[in-house]
Amino acid sequence: MQNLDVISVNIWQILISLCNLLIIFLLFKKFLYARVRKFVDQRKANVDAQYVRADEAEKAALADKQKYEDKLKSVDAEADAMIKDATLRADRRSEKIITDAKEKADDMLRRAQNEIELEKKKASDDIKHEIADVSTLLAEKVLEREINSDDQRKFIDSFIEGIGDGDGSDK
Repeated sequence: MQNLDVISVNIWQILISLCNLLIIFLLFKKFLYARVRKFVDQRKANVDAQYVRADEAEKAALADKQKYEDKLKSVDAEADAMIKDATLRADRRSEKIITDAKEKADDMLRRAQNEIELEKKKASDDIKHEIADVSTLLAEKVLEREINSDDQRKFIDSFIEGIGDGDGSDK
């Protein structure tokens, strides 16, 4: 039975241990629980405030992102408008340059044709005069005694007129 004393349950000792435990619990609650609870509440408030700041920062970032996207769209639209405007101006300018070049080329061609016509007329007149002079000299030599100079002039003029009419019909 001696072994039973070692294993036996002592009610008074259990009651004293429970009372000690209750006293320690009440002391901890009285002195430490309020401070720990205050620290935990303060820490929770700090964490909550950080979450609120993070949410505000996220909202601000989203708002800035939206503003940036809107500005980017407006800048893209402006760039497209500027490119279209520049393209239209360049097209108009190139058309004007081409039109001016065509007008200048046509004008130069008309002037060249006019100059050619004038040169043809001048050459034709020069040839007529040379033929008239040669014919006059030849006719003077051949018919110097038989025809007087007025008749000779009339003959040469009619000959030149005949050459002029023949030249105009070839065209």
